[in-house]
Amino acid sequence: MKQIGVAVAGTGFIGPVHVEALKRVGVTVTGILGSSAAKSQAAAEVLGLPVGYASYEALLDDEAVDAVHLAVPNRLHYNMAQRALVRGKHVMCEKPLAMNAHESAQLVMLAAESGLQAGVCYNVRFYPLNLEVRNMVRGGALGEVYSIAGSYVQDWLLYETDYNWRVLADQGGAPRAVADIGTHWIDLVCTIAGLEVEAVFADLKTVHPVRQRPRGEVETFTGKLDAASKTEPVAIETEDCGAVLFRFAGGARGTLWVSQTTAGRKNCLRYEIAGAERALAWNSERPNELWIGHRGEANEQLIRDPALLSPVARACAGFPGGHNEGFPDTFKACFRAFYQCVADPAHPVMYPTFEEGHREIVLCEAILKSHREERWVVL
Repeated sequence: MKQIGVAVAGTGFIGPVHVEALKRVGVTVTGILGSSAAKSQAAAEVLGLPVGYASYEALLDDEAVDAVHLAVPNRLHYNMAQRALVRGKHVMCEKPLAMNAHESAQLVMLAAESGLQAGVCYNVRFYPLNLEVRNMVRGGALGEVYSIAGSYVQDWLLYETDYNWRVLADQGGAPRAVADIGTHWIDLVCTIAGLEVEAVFADLKTVHPVRQRPRGEVETFTGKLDAASKTEPVAIETEDCGAVLFRFAGGARGTLWVSQTTAGRKNCLRYEIAGAERALAWNSERPNELWIGHRGEANEQLIRDPALLSPVARACAGFPGGHNEGFPDTFKACFRAFYQCVADPAHPVMYPTFEEGHREIVLCEAILKSHREERWVVL
């Protein structure tokens, strides 16, 4: 791959994941930006990077930077993506793309006008077996798709003493569990099934209307507070869990349960697609297994093996059969697809685009409106 320089903004949970995956892809990581110059320098030292940027402007001024990865709080996405595009940098942004559909629509227009590559990190698409499911469904192996049912559940916000900036509407956005993890499920099933959502009906719930905020922020997935920690009560308006019904173009129906308060589930995305000929089911906690259901014969289980997969799925399988792949490998595959297009703009686009990131925000706003008005919302 052509030598490309990439800077990462964000030193929390997901920023270092980007750095590791970028190194595996073979692009040059020029440096990293934290919320302060000190955090930038500390992260650069830990990750073995040459530069800890003192500011975002310093990052954008670096002529070695061709692309920027944004792994920062949601409220910063719009401004930082906009500034990077204006400065001629390709952008890969964590989800959600922006705080609202107005902002994301502007980013879509700016990206199109710039001619630059602009992606949103919906990495779950890139598990090899999800690409295999996409090939099967779109190739007609299931026949007409009747329904898609599933869930995305976690437990890291189970207790009222669990706190992170994501629970605040002005930091993460008005919808939270739906936007934070539910959009991964929506993006995934729409992509693999080739379906568009026509209408939604939602019922959401805030389990803890008041949470205990520490005097100092808590990083994602770091666990609940120590009993001796000093806290203050803070009102919560975002949802902890909820259900969403979907009507898809063409007649298929869907249902999603999303929760960040399900004990014991650390990061579990599941779906089952039922078609006229067969059904398929996949679980992110067992990502190398695909269940294939039949009516008149024995059910099957496909274990990820490049030798048994379609060409597109095989291209994203980095290890032989029997050598399991997981979460970090999806970022590698997503970024490889992105930088193939950076190196060659004529290359087929497989990565999630700003347009698709905008679609998810439009859906989130429709879901929130449905919940508040207690009715179906047509898109």
